[in-house]
Amino acid sequence: MTERIVILDAETLNPGDLRWNAFHDLGDVIIHDRTPTSLVVERSTDAVAVITNKVPLCANAMQQLPQLRYIGVTATGFNIVDVDAATAHSVTVSNVPVYGTDSVAQHTIALLLELARGIRAHDAAVKRGEWTRGDNFCLPCGPIVELRGRTLGIAGLGRIGLAVARIGQAMGMRILAASRSAEGQKIVDGVEVEYVPIDDLFQQSDVVSLHCPLTSATAGLVNADQLERMKPSAFLINTSRGQLIDQPALAAALRTNQIAAAALDVLETEPPAEDNPLLSAPRCLITPHVAWYAEEARARLLAMSAANLKAFFDGTPQNVVNST
Repeated sequence: MTERIVILDAETLNPGDLRWNAFHDLGDVIIHDRTPTSLVVERSTDAVAVITNKVPLCANAMQQLPQLRYIGVTATGFNIVDVDAATAHSVTVSNVPVYGTDSVAQHTIALLLELARGIRAHDAAVKRGEWTRGDNFCLPCGPIVELRGRTLGIAGLGRIGLAVARIGQAMGMRILAASRSAEGQKIVDGVEVEYVPIDDLFQQSDVVSLHCPLTSATAGLVNADQLERMKPSAFLINTSRGQLIDQPALAAALRTNQIAAAALDVLETEPPAEDNPLLSAPRCLITPHVAWYAEEARARLLAMSAANLKAFFDGTPQNVVNST
């Protein structure tokens, strides 16, 4: 009997430039570009496997889906799934822990270079004709920062954090990493890292880059107290989870010149509300959660999600985040 596989929000991962063939090889696949929460149960009826990126799977939905045996999350974070309920209903939940390391690291450095070099402002000045009308061969439009010798603080030295640290080291930056236990200089996968307590990281760094998972311990990590510890010349970058930052506190810090600038790829609520304080905060660069979105990264994510499902059907589930 062919297994029924339902993909709830295909468009997020694949707007049309990738192929779902690896899933079609595994069963009868029904693809929905988007699914509102109200239609999750209706669309997943009789499905053995449900694939989701951002559509929540709650306890109530699972109770109404007796055929469901597997939930595949096409992402690293799996907080959209009620894992305890899945365990109670003997539903295996898998994620994809590694797929976009280079994509996210490169985006992080792109944000850093924009803050340091002001590429957009200089391009805009040229397009407005200011260089054409100028008297000099060069037209500086604001501070330009050289990164060599400056301190890059990594909050969360996992795969992505380490990839960012490696690029930072290649640019001549000193690398700090936050740690509750380790201290002092260490070589981590070829990168010279100095471990310090989190408060010291915020105080010493010229750039703080967030790469933490979202947990009860990291929610609101960047709050008014930590922002006060930062240098007035420091940059804050977040390509991890929006909930790591107290948004009103950051907006206030930018408005009072407490820190120099921020660059964010994630916000607490996505898409953001029109009254999100960071949308109008000065010197706050925001990209719309696209650090992970390189075509190569999405292709890996799709392939690994299909491999997770195949492993489950073969009786050897992988990347499982719960116990069933």
